[in-house]
Amino acid sequence: MACRPEDLKDIPLFALLDEDEIAVLANQVEFREFVARQRIYRIGDHGERAYILVSGKVQVTTVDEDQQEVVVDEPNIGEIFGFASMMANTVHQTTAYATEAAACIEVDSHDILTLLSRKPHAGIDMMAVLARQFHAAQQLIRGRSARNPNEVIDEEFTLGERIADGVARFGGSWSFILTFGAILITYTVINVELGKSAWDPYPFILLNLFLSMLAAVQAPVIMMSQNRQDKKDRLRSELDFDVNRRAEQEIQMLTGKVRTLDEKLDDVTDLLRELRR
Repeated sequence: MACRPEDLKDIPLFALLDEDEIAVLANQVEFREFVARQRIYRIGDHGERAYILVSGKVQVTTVDEDQQEVVVDEPNIGEIFGFASMMANTVHQTTAYATEAAACIEVDSHDILTLLSRKPHAGIDMMAVLARQFHAAQQLIRGRSARNPNEVIDEEFTLGERIADGVARFGGSWSFILTFGAILITYTVINVELGKSAWDPYPFILLNLFLSMLAAVQAPVIMMSQNRQDKKDRLRSELDFDVNRRAEQEIQMLTGKVRTLDEKLDDVTDLLRELRR
């Protein structure tokens, strides 16, 4: 859809353009409307164009290593998104979709160059947007390194797993041992006292049947809980590995910088020796 000059006047990036420049720019860009939950672009699409939000709400997300959707940015009215991929001429590393009905101005690199030639200060605004997105990415990285394995597992906690953990927690406690022991003693004492009229006389065949059924059900449930604990331990190990790998990379980087500084100091020392001569 063709863009009207009136649509550009309220955009902060175009605020200082005169009417003639806005008219020229309006003929170059496209006006796009999106319904709620409609995808604007997705990860892997070629970043030929960027978008400026005119109205509505948009979310920019990515997918982490756990295949969880993570919100990277929620641009405000007049802000640009998809800009880095467009300028680098690479595929999008994020997915953008309208969380509610939204209108956007679609621009390409030629439109941006035209804008910057008419309004150089717009570059500062674009750099501010990129800086905010960069800081959001840094927060995401710090959040991944500080993730609690229990919280990550609990995000996919099902009702069956909750029951399994509850059974395993109660079955491995002194409360269960004392309660179950009291029930067994009471059961046997009553049946012994009733003698021939007991519903389960010695050797308590019915009780043995109940105990066998309880063991047959309780064992798999406890194994389910143990499997979840193994999953937590495996995730904890993976997170530790990621942190250690990043720490190793940072140490190597610092070692390289120290080596470079040492070489520079040697150069300065040699230069001072030559000057003294």
